[in-house]
Amino acid sequence: MATHPDNLRARLEERADLLEAARLRYRALHKLLRAFFWKDRVRTNLELLREVALAQPQVDATLESVARRAEAEGWPAGSAPMKLLAEVSRLREAIAWTVERRLIAKKKPELLGEALLKLEEEVLDAGPLLGRRLWAQAVEILPRNLTELRAACAAAEVLERVFKRPAPEGALPFDAAEVDELRRALPLADEALAALWARLDRFDGTGRVRAFLEKGMKRAPVHPPRSGPELLQHAAFWRDLARARLKALLESRLSPVVPREEEWPELLGWLVEREGPAQARLTASEVLSEGRAGLLEVAAELAALSRARPVGPWNEEAAWVRLWTAAQRARSETGPDAERLRESLRLFIRLRGQGQIPARLFSPERNTLVPPGSGQAGSEPEDLPGLVQRAREAAGRPREGRVSG
Repeated sequence: MATHPDNLRARLEERADLLEAARLRYRALHKLLRAFFWKDRVRTNLELLREVALAQPQVDATLESVARRAEAEGWPAGSAPMKLLAEVSRLREAIAWTVERRLIAKKKPELLGEALLKLEEEVLDAGPLLGRRLWAQAVEILPRNLTELRAACAAAEVLERVFKRPAPEGALPFDAAEVDELRRALPLADEALAALWARLDRFDGTGRVRAFLEKGMKRAPVHPPRSGPELLQHAAFWRDLARARLKALLESRLSPVVPREEEWPELLGWLVEREGPAQARLTASEVLSEGRAGLLEVAAELAALSRARPVGPWNEEAAWVRLWTAAQRARSETGPDAERLRESLRLFIRLRGQGQIPARLFSPERNTLVPPGSGQAGSEPEDLPGLVQRAREAAGRPREGRVSG
């Protein structure tokens, strides 16, 4: 049974809107492709070309679906939906024919969307017809609708929200929910930005565009980004700032151990959990062995004992127990990080033996208190648990030269 023309538009719903948008984009793109200086015109309108390419699978599926429905329901040929369907199909075929003629590659992609992206590569490889300034070239190479650019911006939005706001001194700048966002945002930003820089290198053989953009991304953004290069610089700035802030935070919380980048995601969540009263343990995983996890726990306890006196109730004995338990996990660890921890404990034992240690574990001026080579070197045990035990014993001895009350 035929459908009344007045009801056809309502029956199409979203499909009609999609086909109408496709018709407008097809018209504009077809005009560019037929121009005399068509390469130059396409270079300055790559966003339009990419919009058509990325939407093509959905447009093709819609054209096929609507055509089947029109035939099954007997839509009148003169109805507005049928005219729209016919025009979009005609424009699509005209673009496909023109793109096939414009492509230089001998083996041309069968799908129109892939052929348009191949044409984008060839146009960018050819370079600007009359030459352009660096910023104009960057705008052409980095259209705003690049998938990688959208991913970089999504990651930058998270990083900017977390690290732009002021944080109280000594406090973590993020909470448990934001740690999960950071775990996703950091690798996403790294991968997306790497792909974008590779695109620049691919289509700018001189390297001048990349060098130009890298200079600009070192400055904090002062206005909302609009163009593709601005979006890249914005994302790169907040990615670099976030990584620098996280590196400084982890080093201060885990000194003298130097955390590896692959350990960051697990350490961030653990540091948040460690802020609670339960003093969460660092769980071993594929990234963290049992010994490495213990080593990081020792570092966190030593760093906490090296800072100013804690605020609120604090059990010193419990802190030493946690330190000794973590040292048991890390007793078999070797390497520079383990040796730096041992040296820190040896330094505490020597300073405490001379009565020069202040209220906390270490003195900020500890490097000036004991000349190199002083103290009883070799008198301390070599394993971490033994050194922690000796340090606890030294902390329990009365200080020399102090007179109470």
